[in-house]
Amino acid sequence: MYPSDLKVDDNLKKSSLYSHELAPIPHSKRTWNKWNLAALWVGMAVCIPTYLLASYMMRAGLSWQASIIIIGLANLVITVPMALNGHAGVKYGIPFPVIGRASFGTKGIHLASIVRAIVACGWFGVQTWIGGLAIYSIVNTSLGLDFSPELGILKFACFFVFWLVNIFFIWKGTESIRWLEDFSAPILILIGILLIGWGLKNAGNFTEVLQSSVQLQKPTVTVHTETNSNAIYGNLDPIRDLKGDFKATHYQISIPTASADSMLEWTDIDKSNPSFAIKNLNPALFDKLNKGKSVLKISFKDDAGNISSAVPIKMYSSTAGSSKIWDYILWFTAMVGFWATMAISISDITRYAKKQSDQIQGQFIGLPGTMIFYSFVGIFVTSASILAFPDVLVSEDAPWDPVSLVAKFKNPGVVIFSQIAMLIATLSTNIAANVIAPANAFSNLLPQKISFRKGGIITGLVGILICPWWLMDEISSILIFVSGLLGPVLGILMSDYFIVNKKTIHINALYDSKGIYSFGGSGINKIAIYALAFGVFGALIGFWVPSLSWLYSFSWFTGFFISFGVYAILMKKKKAVLTDF
Repeated sequence: MYPSDLKVDDNLKKSSLYSHELAPIPHSKRTWNKWNLAALWVGMAVCIPTYLLASYMMRAGLSWQASIIIIGLANLVITVPMALNGHAGVKYGIPFPVIGRASFGTKGIHLASIVRAIVACGWFGVQTWIGGLAIYSIVNTSLGLDFSPELGILKFACFFVFWLVNIFFIWKGTESIRWLEDFSAPILILIGILLIGWGLKNAGNFTEVLQSSVQLQKPTVTVHTETNSNAIYGNLDPIRDLKGDFKATHYQISIPTASADSMLEWTDIDKSNPSFAIKNLNPALFDKLNKGKSVLKISFKDDAGNISSAVPIKMYSSTAGSSKIWDYILWFTAMVGFWATMAISISDITRYAKKQSDQIQGQFIGLPGTMIFYSFVGIFVTSASILAFPDVLVSEDAPWDPVSLVAKFKNPGVVIFSQIAMLIATLSTNIAANVIAPANAFSNLLPQKISFRKGGIITGLVGILICPWWLMDEISSILIFVSGLLGPVLGILMSDYFIVNKKTIHINALYDSKGIYSFGGSGINKIAIYALAFGVFGALIGFWVPSLSWLYSFSWFTGFFISFGVYAILMKKKKAVLTDF
């Protein structure tokens, strides 16, 4: 059933809060079914960060089984609020910035929606730069040129070409986005299967490859020190082949001196006792090593002349069982936060769904399964690569990401095919995850003047202005931090919709600058702002107060539940006061 007041009164269509694109979508004009939504999630979830998730967890010491379980559970958990917050989109056919007017106010919603938009713009710039690099690689491979790490006109030209491709789909509208996701989903799944097939062909069977993944969890070098003699004793554990033998046959240690690094002689690795000892090390270097600094480096080589990168030598500390469980919890929290921003603006997409079952089933079909599958692809292919490529002698040199993997292939056809696949994955993720939400948010600023198209163009321009070619790493860490603080926004939206207003929104009031959602004419619901401030403060206080660091570690959950509760309590008290009065 759909509300009888789905249409906006004619006298409100001239309101500064109204535009045709922000108005409710009639049920008769909705074209997305559960398979379209599932395809959309496949398109969004298949991206480089998904490929890297489990690999990073393994580098932190988790097993591949634990990594996959955590990713699966976390995405099942985040799909629940995703489906719940998508309910209003289906019921009323309106996007997140309009729904948010009911809780934050007709003007107050700009605070939440623009922060969400800026995060998306940042990721748009990063993803577009990555797509441009894929085009750059295709051009270089086709012309037989070398891939230069330096910035140049050709790189910027490739970036601009991919930027224009993104703008094309923005300009064509949401139906073209639906087509893109439907087109890309089966291709992306097939690519994952092909990658697993490559691993099986070049590195052994499933059991052998997955058993080799243990090598990615272990440090290449573990050391302990002897203070009396300033001595260092280390154990070596470079990559082993399927027979269990070290691929490397020699090692070399680099010790910094006043003028330059001093390279010790290449030394055979003793297979029965793969270790080394350095006695009477310079006291200053010895002290730094004991404090956890990497002052020494070690390299490995094999009989064919392949030489590994220099691996920093660090002090080894074992992980106790209790802290291991804590690591699991922290990774679980991080995985939940992976799609936190999409959970806020999911109604931007679910408003095109025909019924609630479509959005619920589509999201549960598309999101958790794809995240598990492609994370497994990342684990399997990375594990296979350390066996398949002879020049990978240490885990640090494993091609952890698709870009590094592609770089190891010499066949131009394989390189071009791989980069085209990366382009499809990047485009499908970028358009759905990083364009729709900010385009609606910018349109909501001035509905009569900024259309969805113009909002999308603004998104693209901001993506250029952040200069991702210079600041990609820094921006990524900032965006992840900000995303973790958006839990309170979702908490307020869900508290208002389900607890305070029992899934009832007055459509006409959303477009009335003097209606109930103007909250006395200011356009700002102060209670929502208070709840937001409490949630963000609760999530951040652990950053400054060590005894409360666990609140910061669970920042998304902390902010969500604090804001959810504060908003529900204060709004119910406000309603009670108004009723008594």
